[in-house]
Parts: sequence; structure tokens; C-alpha cells
Amino acid sequence: MGSGYLIIAGAIMLFSWLVSSQLKSKFELYSKLQLRNGMSGREIAEKMLADNGITDVRVISTPGQLTDHYNPSDKTVNLSEAVYNHRNAAAAAVAAHECGHAVQHAIGYEWLTMRSKLVPIVSVASNYVQWILLAGILMIKAFPGLLLIGIIIFAATTLFSIITLPVEYDASNRALAWLENKHMLTQEEQAGAKDALKWAARTYVVAAIGSIATLLYYISIYAGNRRN
Repeated sequence: MGSGYLIIAGAIMLFSWLVSSQLKSKFELYSKLQLRNGMSGREIAEKMLADNGITDVRVISTPGQLTDHYNPSDKTVNLSEAVYNHRNAAAAAVAAHECGHAVQHAIGYEWLTMRSKLVPIVSVASNYVQWILLAGILMIKAFPGLLLIGIIIFAATTLFSIITLPVEYDASNRALAWLENKHMLTQEEQAGAKDALKWAARTYVVAAIGSIATLLYYISIYAGNRRN
């Protein structure tokens, strides 16, 4: 690995750690901000789904921390135990955000559709791409095409991370708009929910930047070998 790559990788890792730490801190802070309406994350999610006319999506509890997600294949909003059962601003923000994805799915939001189509490719690619890239670098003189194959595969994962950005930001915007329009939260709770989702979105920004930087690094290796 070149020194330039190590510097970039180190900077991205540091930035990622800082954002993740800040995200954890924000969720701990807003987990202490109890909702005046007394609703749990599950109840928030079920109401948002109902208000959007979505009747075929289930809200279920899933183990772990920050494991919340929407599964379009079986139409379930999966909330971590802390979000599912708790009644605070952080839980409301996460529950509404995941329901934002359910709304995207229901209306055929184009960016979510594009990301869903890439999921099978990325799932397979992520298991092998690093090995292909490593082999491509080691054998670049004898088989330069191997590195090119790795670059093309890695580009698919980079595209996935880029497409994820509008999907996540749109889901948060839908969540915050619904929480505000339906007067679900007080002003303090709404501000907490907005801040928590802002930091959650930044983790995806860091991931996309890291993926783009890594892709450019491998492209530079391939291009440099071609020039030589």
C-alpha cells in the first residue's frame, strides 16, 4: 500500500470514528428526553404507517443496538429493542425514519428502487472484492485484467453507497415532516429527533467518501501500471 493511501485511509477511519462517537453520544442524550405524549417507538411507527395509508407492513422488534432497518422483501419495520419499547426522542426519530423507508417503498421512490436492485450484487461482491483487488495488485504485471475486474466490482459497491445517501436523507426528511405536521413531539423533542437523524445520516456520508477514495486509489494503481 502506498503512503498516500495509508494517509487517506487513516483520515477516513478517524473521521468515521469521530462521527460514530458523536452519533452514539447524541442517541444517549436524546434517549433521556422522554416523550410528553408517552408513545413508544412501536406506537410511533404504527401511527406513521397508518397515517400514510400503509396497512401491509408489520412493526417488529429485532435484537441488538442500532440494528433498526426496513426490510422491503417481507415488508417489516425492524426496531431494536431500545427503540421498540422506549418512549423518548431518540426512539421516536429512529422509528419514524424506518417508516420513512416503508413510505418510500409504498410510493415507488426511485432511489430506493435502484438501491434494492443493487443489493444482490453488492451482497455477493462484498464477500470477494477485497481478495480480487489484493490478488490484482500482487499480479498486476502478469494479469492486469484481474485488477480491472476488481475495480469494476468495487465500483458497484461504491455506487450503492452513493445511492444510499438520497435514500437515507429522504427517509429522515419524511420522518421529521410527519412528526412535525402531526404535532407528535414538543419543540425540544423535535429538535432532538432532528439532531439525532442528522448525525445518523453523516455515517453514510463518511462511508460514501471512503468508498469513493478507495475506488480512486485502485484506479490510480491500474492507470499507473498502464502508463508503465
